[in-house]
Order: sequence, then C-alpha cells, then structure tokens
Amino acid sequence: MLKRQLLRSASASLATLGILLQTQVAFAQSGVTIGPRSSDAVAAVTTDPSSEPVLTPTQKFALIQKNVKFVFVLFQENRSFDQHFGTFPGANGLFSQSAANTPGFTQPIVNTDGTVGTVSPFLIPRLLRNVHGHPVQLYPADTDSTDHSHTGIDNSIDIGPSGAAQNDRYALNEEGLTTSGGKIVSLKTGLPATANPTLAQKQKAELVMSHLDCDTIPFLWRYADRFTMFDNFHQTIIGPSSPNAVAMIAGQSGDTQWVLHPDQANGTTTNAGGGVPQVGDSGPFAGSKFDKTSFTTKPPYSPDDVSPSTPGLNLTSASLPLSFMGPQINTIIETDKDPTLDLMDVQDDIKTIASQNLNQIPWGWYQEGYDHEPTDGAGPATFDTYVTHHNGPQYFGYVGDNPKETKHLHGLGDFFTDIASGALSKKGGVYYVRGGYGNIDGLKPLDPNPAVQANFTGNDDHPAYSDAQISEALVADEVNAIVNSPYWKNAAIIITYDETDGMYDHAPFTPRTVDPQGFPLDGGPRIPAIVISPYAMAHAIVSNYAEHSSVIKFVDELFGLVPLGALPDEANARELGKTELGQSELGPADTLAGLSDLTEAFDNGRLTGATKPLNRSYATIPDSIVKSLPHYNGDGCHELRITPTDYDANGNLIDPPPADFNPRPGTTPGIPTSGTWTP
Repeated sequence: MLKRQLLRSASASLATLGILLQTQVAFAQSGVTIGPRSSDAVAAVTTDPSSEPVLTPTQKFALIQKNVKFVFVLFQENRSFDQHFGTFPGANGLFSQSAANTPGFTQPIVNTDGTVGTVSPFLIPRLLRNVHGHPVQLYPADTDSTDHSHTGIDNSIDIGPSGAAQNDRYALNEEGLTTSGGKIVSLKTGLPATANPTLAQKQKAELVMSHLDCDTIPFLWRYADRFTMFDNFHQTIIGPSSPNAVAMIAGQSGDTQWVLHPDQANGTTTNAGGGVPQVGDSGPFAGSKFDKTSFTTKPPYSPDDVSPSTPGLNLTSASLPLSFMGPQINTIIETDKDPTLDLMDVQDDIKTIASQNLNQIPWGWYQEGYDHEPTDGAGPATFDTYVTHHNGPQYFGYVGDNPKETKHLHGLGDFFTDIASGALSKKGGVYYVRGGYGNIDGLKPLDPNPAVQANFTGNDDHPAYSDAQISEALVADEVNAIVNSPYWKNAAIIITYDETDGMYDHAPFTPRTVDPQGFPLDGGPRIPAIVISPYAMAHAIVSNYAEHSSVIKFVDELFGLVPLGALPDEANARELGKTELGQSELGPADTLAGLSDLTEAFDNGRLTGATKPLNRSYATIPDSIVKSLPHYNGDGCHELRITPTDYDANGNLIDPPPADFNPRPGTTPGIPTSGTWTP
C-alpha cells in the first residue's frame, strides 16, 4: 500500500486531444483552471476552453437563469479541504508548494515522554506494515472526531501579527497545549504543562494532520474530477456545526442580532446557549421546553438532545427562508405563533421582501431522522438518527414557530420519495439535504471491530459516528436520484460541508471579524465544495474566494432576491457594527466584495448550446457500486486513473503515517499491531 504503480491512460484517443491533454489551460481573470486529471477527460472535454464563447457576466447569468431552475445543496459534515482533497492533482493542496512555503506543514507535537517532536501531513492508507512486518489495516473510513470548538479552531489556526492564520498549532491544540512567548504551555493555565500527553492524546494530535485520497473516498474524487471543484471555499464561522448550518442560509450566525441587542452578546453568563453570534452547538430555541408558544406541532429534538437545559437564543435576523416567502410574506407570517419575538428585527426586511422579491421560492430542508424514516419500519418516528443542532432553519423562530414554514422541513427518506414522485415544485426551488447518525442504505463499516460496527453507521461524514464510504454513498444516492429524474436537465447540485472538524488545512486566510470577546469569528478554514450540473465546467478547479454565502449569493441572483446583506434591517445593523464596534463586515456575507457567486462553475459553451450539456450517464455511479463496500474494491485511485500528489515518480508514498498512529484512539485505543485486509 505504501507504493503505487503510476497511473497512465491506456486510451489511444487521448492523443487526439493534443496539447490540451498535455497542459492545463488557465483563466487568470476568472480564477478557473482546466486540466484533465484522469483518462475520463476524453468523455468531457469536447472543445478547447480557449475557444469557448465569450460572455459578459450579465449574459452568462441570464443563460444560467434560463437553464438552471433547481438548486440542490448536499450538505455534509466536518471535513477540511486538505483532509479530503489535499493531494488532488491541480488543486491548491498539501504538496502544491514546498514544505517551507506551506503554513503549518511541520508543526510541534509533544511526545508521551514530554519531549517535543514534529508532525507533518500524512496519508491514512488502507494497509501498512508494522515494525514486525505484519500487515495492519487502519480502516481510514472511520476516524475519531477532533476539537472543532470555536476556541479550539482559533487556537489551531494561530492568527499571526498580520492578522492571517499561521495554521501551526493544530497538533498542540489536540493535546490541550498552545504557544506563548515561544514556549509550549497549557491551554488551561497558560503555564508550562505539568503532565505528559497520553498515547491517545498524541494520536489525536497526529489525527488532525492526516488526510484521505481516492482509495477511501473515490466517489467524491470522481465528482471533483468530472465536474467543478472549488479549492478556496471557506466555512463562514470559525466554530462547529450549528453556527455554520445557520450560516448556510443566513450568511452569519447572529452578528447583526448581537449589534442590535448588545445584552445578548455571547460570552455573558446570563445568555442561554452562549448568546449571539452563535459559536457553539447549542440546540435551537424553537421546539425546546423553553419555547412557550402555543404551536403544538413543533420541530423535534432527537433523543440525544431532547430539550437541552441551555438552548440557543431565538435567531431573529434575516435568512433565505424569510426571503423565500416573497410577496406572500405578510400572509405567511400571520400564522407565526410568537411574532413579537420572532419578527422583531426584520420588520423593514419584511416590507422590502414583500415589494421587491417578486416570487415565492419553493424550498425544502431534508434531514435524516427529522420525521419517520425507512429505518423506523412500521412503527412511529424515533428521531434517533436526527442531529438536532444540524438543522439550520429550526434556529429561526419565524420558521420553527410557524406551521406554514415547518412544512418545508422533512426527513431524508422524504427527499428520495419526493424526487421519485416528481413532488418538487415545477417552478424550481432550493433544496438542502443532510444525513445523520444512521443510514437508510443499511450499510455497515468494513472494520469488524464491534465498537466500530456500533459507532460508525452515520452517513453525513462527521467523524466519530459516520463512515466516510457510507457517507459518500449517501452523496452518490442523492446525485443519482437527481440525475435520473426530470430535474437533472435544469439542476445545479452543490456538494459542500459545514466546517472542518478542526482538521488541518494549510491555506492561509485572514478572518474579517471578531466576536464579542475579540476572538476571530467570520471567514474560517477551507472546506470541500463541488458543483455538478449538465452545464458545469468539466475537469475544472475554481480558486476564487468562496464560502457558504457564495451559495446564498448564487440563490439570490438565480431567483432575483434582494441580497440578505442589502435588506434594510441587516444593512442598518451592519452600519451600527461599523460605527459602534469598528467592524464593517459583520452580518450576511452575500454582499461581501470579491465573493464568488459560483458562476465560474458553469461552461459558456454548454450554456449557449455550442457544446452539448453533460448527460445523465456521465454523472451517474451505478447503484451496485454505491452499495458495495469498499468502493471500487478499495482501489479507487486506480479505477479513476488518478495519481495523488503524495506519490513520487517511482510510485512511492512520500507521506506515510507515524509509527504509533491510530485513527480511532477514542474508539479502538492502542497501537494497531495486527490484522489484514482483503478486497
């Protein structure tokens, strides 16, 4: 496993593409790079990109509006860009530049004997050999979760004097350590640590520096190769899942609410769930036992977090669900059960939406476990696979306390039913899809260890409970369902994530805002993002700055919505943030200067008809492959004919794991010393 035969296409027809297949064609102004990474280039690249029709941005978006009616956001969990695509050829990855020019490439780690060593990025391979020469299977699809708290990520990224992330304390943070005055000290006390890390702590510190490739997640690499990948797409909030689930539909996590209500600022002792901006995984207010509205059919809480003692504050800023109400907004909000609280900060926004958003936009949020799932059998809904704090709309009272709005919230099984039955609006719309603690395919991890079998059946890619192959099977199920439906011909499918799980990403960035305590807040590390469409660029990588608000900006423009950041209440709060707090970028980021609107992912030739749209079969992965683990018999790179960038010219892996590495120290403790793998 530590050596790979270099992959080259055997197809003679590659020669017919001439220089196009030998070089990459870069568009410096648009931030797009076109370049084949696999033999499949023949199937997709039918014209020289340099001869594509020239369109102005206005002309291009008019064609996108004509051809794209349905936006599907396949919203996964907790992976950094480098963890999933750090060795993807052509991307800004771990080996795109020298180690010396890669922030945090070599960083300190404290050994179990108290000495200070170093750790650098490494691949979790399927198979390695231990010191006795026996084969050891690491099962890289199943890994523990790492520290992705707001303060933990802030410590890991280590903002330097220039305001940019240095990305050099990921390993130390996992050991509860930081740096101060050039010394390694305890995070808790600020003094030199008095106890050495345990083996498990050190292994977790190693884990944050690990990455996967096309052997473990071949479906994701296949989509990235065949369509358009963004290698500069960032999580909005420097923190965990909940605030970024909110940011996906709001472009913030309560910045403007904090500006308007300073007494609700996070970090105070009196605010439930930490206050705003939201930076933690507190539960949504709507539906909790503290929500005293008369609305009896409330969004559920899963058995794991039923009516937590400290739910988050009711979020009262604007979001896409509010904008989606369009000219019917005044009628819709009449059924809100607590309008005084829910709508107090959006009164002028409502007037603008009613007069300027010309259409009500169909939408849906489909999340596993929200209601009855196929895994519940004939009995009632159990909600046992539902992750309450991943449901972004539920945090807004004007959704969670309004029976007309909660009709937009569904379970995962409902998505496949609605796609198959053609139940989505013929007008188009925006549909978010999320997994959870289980999987409706009935798949089990490959690792035979009972603890892994019990703990890693989730499908949203969140470490600690999800298996990466089961999770990419969910994405393939979703893509296949869309592709093989009437919606495909007018679809844009966006695969992205909420946040990094605290996993290392090397790309430097400069956060644009700070929270009430002065910690970096908005504009965090990179996460994966891929756009699939009949009109997508094939074999393209976009390097323009993007984040969750890029999805919002795309939706704004596609459906003619007033940008959230331009709505009057949000704009007024942003101006207050500038004058009162000295921060000009608080609030919705869909009006952020230089922010990508994802239109770079679309091919001018396909939009104009000069080139045929990509067909269904090009985007489909056969169900027999999706449901068979390991995917492509564990040899995905060979199947895709892609050589990751961490193999040298002789096919040798240049970044093997540390000798004591264990991907699951919290689940299967110790150092793996035996075991075999048979494809």
